Amino acid sequence: MFDFLSDSFSAFMSVFAGLVENLADLLDPLFHGSATAAAIVLFTACVRLLVHPLSRASARGQKARAKLSPQIAELRKKHAKNPERLQKAVLELHRKEQVSPLSGCLPSLFQLPAFFLLYHLFSSSSIGGEANALLGHTLFAAALGGRWTDALADGGLFGAQGLVYLALFALVAAVATFNYVRTKRQMAAAPQPGAGDPQVPGMAAMTKVMPLMSFMTLFTVAVVPLAAALYVVTSTTWSAVERAVLYRDMPVGAGALASAA
Repeated sequence: MFDFLSDSFSAFMSVFAGLVENLADLLDPLFHGSATAAAIVLFTACVRLLVHPLSRASARGQKARAKLSPQIAELRKKHAKNPERLQKAVLELHRKEQVSPLSGCLPSLFQLPAFFLLYHLFSSSSIGGEANALLGHTLFAAALGGRWTDALADGGLFGAQGLVYLALFALVAAVATFNYVRTKRQMAAAPQPGAGDPQVPGMAAMTKVMPLMSFMTLFTVAVVPLAAALYVVTSTTWSAVERAVLYRDMPVGAGALASAA
């Protein structure tokens, strides 16, 4: 059984590698030596387009949850001394209004397989029993199968490979800063619970950490193969633009957690 699964996965990875190579061939006239990197960006854009309906549904769910805020405030007053009862009442309200508190997680969950496919493809020395030729493809001077540590070892921080990573870090930092500022503004404008209102366990710590989550992408880019890093950078940038559009008409403060996700 294990051998069958292993062979099936190997065959699937061969097909996926062929898909990336075919995309690179199509883009070669425009991008030449960086055609494979461009193919990864295009692949990421296609994944995000497929996931976009889920993102729109998530936005609708977030807006629906925002409309429930007055009712949730009433439940807080009613069950001020019974946090467990409050939690059950809030979940029951979500069920009654057909609003899922987890809908915002779906777009991210559906992207994970694509990320891991790229990670595995550019971490494996062989695909389908043959040498993985994709590992030799580059984004300018940096190998798509390499990592930041490889770039530092070959030329240092400001070497030809190091500069590629510095450009990616700068883009990620810019997107993370945009998300951070937007999320902080939304959280600052969000209605604050009264002194006697019960607090959801861990929520105070979450509101402090949430705006900083976007900066975790910097760590991801630093440790994964460059091909997977390109996927993360492209997807993160897409998310920032997508959320700014989808949540533009939400009440101020209502989309704070969604923007930081």
